[in-house]
Amino acid sequence: MNLTLKSDRLLLRPLGENDLDICFEQFTDPQVMQHLGKLKTRQQVVDNMSDRCRRAGGGCIGVWCLIDQVTAEKFGTAILLPLPIDRDDIDWSLVHGAEIPPGEIQIGYILKRSAWGRGYATEACRRQLRFAFADTPMEEIVATTDPENAASQRVLTKCGLASEGHRRAYNTDDISGFRISKAEWLSVAARH
Repeated sequence: MNLTLKSDRLLLRPLGENDLDICFEQFTDPQVMQHLGKLKTRQQVVDNMSDRCRRAGGGCIGVWCLIDQVTAEKFGTAILLPLPIDRDDIDWSLVHGAEIPPGEIQIGYILKRSAWGRGYATEACRRQLRFAFADTPMEEIVATTDPENAASQRVLTKCGLASEGHRRAYNTDDISGFRISKAEWLSVAARH
């Protein structure tokens, strides 16, 4: 299975140890992390990098680096990972082996500030949904956002995910949930 994905402007390739630069830029920026949890130190980013590079399900579960196809500038990351319910963060022990981990699989994206407002999150989300539903056996994808993160919610609804109101995830009951099935995605894709 080819894990390097292309969209109109982006190259999505599996995150590697040489992508510390974009992880530093994301996880240590207070504005980027405003809706995403606790700010990380540079050392915490280094310490967690091997987990972020893990893959499961034949590689279809993991983190991708978002790169401009023309300039090779790194814009951020996108994920297909197990959704934590009663934990504050991803259970990285689930991200290993040939099988897709049990439970819900979430889609997500984090962009550095200079990439905001340019449509990259929507483009990456659409491409990952196409990968998930056309190239893997996944039947459903979920997403969560901070209830105040209207920009991210717009991206998800543009990509065909339906709001399911508040739900439990990331060890809290105050998360906005979104969901799309393979059948729903196929219906949306047929119209575009």
